Amino acid sequence: QLQLVESGGGLVQPGGSLRLSCESSGLLLNGYAIGWFRQAPGKEREMVSCISANGGDTKYADSVKGRFTVSRDHFKFAAYLQMDNLIPEDTAVYYCAARSGSKSDQRFCGDTFDPWGRGTQVTVSS
Repeated sequence: QLQLVESGGGLVQPGGSLRLSCESSGLLLNGYAIGWFRQAPGKEREMVSCISANGGDTKYADSVKGRFTVSRDHFKFAAYLQMDNLIPEDTAVYYCAARSGSKSDQRFCGDTFDPWGRGTQVTVSS
């Protein structure tokens, strides 16, 4: 069964960078599109980015375009979210999740995701 674990969060000053990782225990991850989401206190969860199973298609929320980069490494069974030029509004718990649905749906970004990781806290503050 696919299980996801996020890492790489922390406290960073405005303008700084962090790289989040989303890893699984086996090659199952490679067959799924991976979405990155965030939820700030008092706000709804929002999708930040998504990458297809083969890495050929990526999507970004307007709020992070030009600052965040999503990627994946099939040899390491991992996906990454490189976050540059961070601003205080990026403060949130960040989650990765695997695309759910049919076998063909799972390979592409879409609206439904399961399972989810437990999240990693990102705090941008001076």
